[in-house]
Amino acid sequence: MVFRVPPDGDGRSAYLAELAALIWPAPAEPTLRKGGRGGWVVVPSAARPRLLVPTGSGRAAASAVRHSTEAVGRKAKLVRQGLATAFRVGLGPLVFRDRLTVDAAAGTLDGYLAEVLGTPALVSMHIGPARANRKPVLQLLGRDGRALGYAKLGVDPLTRALVDAEAAALRRLADLPLGPVTVARVLYHGEWHGHALLVQEALPVRLPRATPAATEASERAAMVAVAGCLDVRRRSYAGSEHAARLADAVDGLGARPEAGWLRAVLKTVADADPVLAFGAWHGDWNGGNSAVLADGRVLVWDWERFDTDVPAGYDALHRAVQTAIGHDGVEPIDAARALIDGAGRTLGAFDQPERDADLVAVLYLVELAARYLRDRQAEAGARLGHVDAWLLPAVEEHLARRAR
Repeated sequence: MVFRVPPDGDGRSAYLAELAALIWPAPAEPTLRKGGRGGWVVVPSAARPRLLVPTGSGRAAASAVRHSTEAVGRKAKLVRQGLATAFRVGLGPLVFRDRLTVDAAAGTLDGYLAEVLGTPALVSMHIGPARANRKPVLQLLGRDGRALGYAKLGVDPLTRALVDAEAAALRRLADLPLGPVTVARVLYHGEWHGHALLVQEALPVRLPRATPAATEASERAAMVAVAGCLDVRRRSYAGSEHAARLADAVDGLGARPEAGWLRAVLKTVADADPVLAFGAWHGDWNGGNSAVLADGRVLVWDWERFDTDVPAGYDALHRAVQTAIGHDGVEPIDAARALIDGAGRTLGAFDQPERDADLVAVLYLVELAARYLRDRQAEAGARLGHVDAWLLPAVEEHLARRAR
């Protein structure tokens, strides 16, 4: 493969090389070059890649930019709109000079996806930061700019399991009462070159959005609907299936020093033995994978962490802490403290006892810590993967105060 990786500070250009080798395997030859025609524009550059934009159709290129990520904040939305306009009128390739081109060859992923869809598709990709669960996610676009679907490729044990889990979740959710929640249909689920492949329809994210005032209430109602889609049951925590499953997850961490600490936290909650409401949750509800439309529908995607029999309201807690850290810029430890202190308000719609809402927040943080540690997020370079620097101290401080 003719692919020279420029030096960068966060490893994304090296990851771009990995992606190219996966999606266009030999005998195809992905090549990085300066200028020229065809292929994909690397935005903003090969040294700092964030997005691959297909050439040959201004509408498709503009759509690739608009659908790449959920822009947060007015400034980010204006930048994305300006970038989309530049590509639509043909200025994008003049501004961004780095290209990824591929010599035509059989056996490439984009060729296979065209067979799956039954129509040619232009491919675009967002190149995200380092995470243990980072995997190729491809936008599939028509030349007219229509979003035809999304494809996810599981390339290692963790991401293969997540891709397969999302396919199973989407099929299960298709037959459940979800109120205002809209989920994508599975168009294809199988294997490609030994990797798990999921193709799902594109949700109508470009339709008019709800006002900010309506968004919060609609999103909360959607979370309540997901929590109750398989019924909500009340039971004591200590004897619940969730308690056993979470304890097993912590035990599965082995001799990691954090595991002993998490066991102690779970024992504290089990000794208190609150009676809690249990239901389902999306598993990773954040501002980047949901959208509230003006007609009241709530679009939700990325269901690879969907699970059942968890304390109701986990989604609301996850949304709150992720928004505080990722959107509002709150330091992670302060966000975790605020999450526990404000759990009564956050869980008000989920029928959890107010006096034990803080323990539900603690259990959620243990769940998150076990996930990050199991997936080795810290080793993969994820900022929040170092749970001993923010999550664990916040929980420890709270339980010490509660014991007094």
